[in-house]
Amino acid sequence: MDEKSHVSLEQHLCLVCGLDFDTGGILLDRRLRQSMQRHTVTGWGLCGEHRRLFDEGFVALIECDPERSGVPADQDHMRPEQAWRTGRLAHLKREALARVTHIALAPDVPCVFVEPGVIEQLQAMVGPEED
Repeated sequence: MDEKSHVSLEQHLCLVCGLDFDTGGILLDRRLRQSMQRHTVTGWGLCGEHRRLFDEGFVALIECDPERSGVPADQDHMRPEQAWRTGRLAHLKREALARVTHIALAPDVPCVFVEPGVIEQLQAMVGPEED
């Protein structure tokens, strides 16, 4: 059912997994018009699981297809809404990422978009996983 209301529960999209999650906020149409859905996505953030990993010092590497992502030639970085995610991701400690890439990320950056093949290269550097 697609009923509208003058109140809505606020949600964000997770930067890492792309799933929506509740923020705990309530949105109100100040004119009390029946204009909103039950849930309204208002921006980007981190879901509970990815917030925990970020708080533990991890950076998410999100593999994106550059051919399908909508990044104009004059733009030097990809915004979350432009990223065509392949579904592959990895988490790397911030210090390890800085050593491997020689790039120091700002402390508030939770993720980076990488081209296909980067995650495989990092896995090859680490070696085979043990069961």
